[in-house]
Amino acid sequence: MSELKRVEPSKRTERIEYAIRDIVCEAEKRQAAGGDLIYLNIGDPVLFGFRTPRHLIDAAYEAMLNSYTGYSASEGVPEAIESIRRYAKGKGIAPYEILITTGASEAIDFALSALVNNGENVLVPSPGYPLYNALLARLLGEARPYLLDEEDNWEPSVEHMESQIDDRTRAIVVINPNNPTGAVYSREKLEAIVELAKRYNLVILSDEIYDKLILNGQEHISVASIDPDVPVVTFNGLSKCYLAPGFRIGWAIISGVPELVKDYTEAMKKLARARLCACHPKQFSIPKALNGDQDHIEEAIRRLRARRDLTVERLNAIPGISCQVPYGAFYAFPRIERDVEDVEFVKELIRETGVVVVHGSGFGSMPTTPHFRVVFLPSEEVLNEAYDRLEAFMRRHYA
Repeated sequence: MSELKRVEPSKRTERIEYAIRDIVCEAEKRQAAGGDLIYLNIGDPVLFGFRTPRHLIDAAYEAMLNSYTGYSASEGVPEAIESIRRYAKGKGIAPYEILITTGASEAIDFALSALVNNGENVLVPSPGYPLYNALLARLLGEARPYLLDEEDNWEPSVEHMESQIDDRTRAIVVINPNNPTGAVYSREKLEAIVELAKRYNLVILSDEIYDKLILNGQEHISVASIDPDVPVVTFNGLSKCYLAPGFRIGWAIISGVPELVKDYTEAMKKLARARLCACHPKQFSIPKALNGDQDHIEEAIRRLRARRDLTVERLNAIPGISCQVPYGAFYAFPRIERDVEDVEFVKELIRETGVVVVHGSGFGSMPTTPHFRVVFLPSEEVLNEAYDRLEAFMRRHYA
């Protein structure tokens, strides 16, 4: 019998990174040595006392009792699709097709996999959510960064975006509200992005998973509402605004001139059919979420606004740290006003204080100044303890 050989992983996995969870490896080392940890790295509201609304849980439970435990249609159950359609129209979107997916992440995977060929590129915000970079690495495509301008409340630099376009560019990713900066984009910027997409014949992939968590009361604008002709895939789901990340229920809304998007849509539907379906009983939570009691959102915003204000005040009071005010979601993206390498800064912070944050370069190669991301979901007591430790750390090493 021949000697067994080491199993070689595929080349497509070599460039895949996911900083938000990868940094946990450093935290585990401190924990194994007996140190305590304050987690400010994972955007899971349920871990920090935010409860999934009971009517969503009841809807999934009732569906299971009524034997909706087999496969559903690959695109999703009709009641859920119709509720998403009404929700989309209420935001000014004219849906061509709706697909219900295993979290918004699967919807993003479908949209990229159905669009991008080997060597093609997609414009992604920097800083931005690292899933896009990871999926494009797997597809052997290129995540080509465009700058979000810290001096302009982290809004996209449309000029830099245009400079990144070439004949192999297929799409522009827009994350609004943005993760990790908490920026909420103006209509003017979104209109400029739509005009750019029209000029260069690009698809817009619009991640709106935090669209109801707007902390300063301004309007959230869906980019697909600006021009119904432009091909747009809008991503959303139950994980953030509806406090149900473990349900793993998301969706994609495809819009645009039908003749322009029908083949692309069919390719996404092929991928949906190949994986059979999203979780059947939990899809029945979608109508209850979108049409039912919304009191939990008002309460979540109240709590998040107080924690956001505390975070901004405390961070800006620490020597060597500055922080723009986030207007949406539950993240802040403070800048380190010192000559440091952000990965080593974060690792040392974890080793010495137990405060677990994510290095800014894990969210993209720009800006070149060092940053880190803070999740301000924990209680004010926990946040104050974390910021006390951060301040002491900065005074010891960077005063």
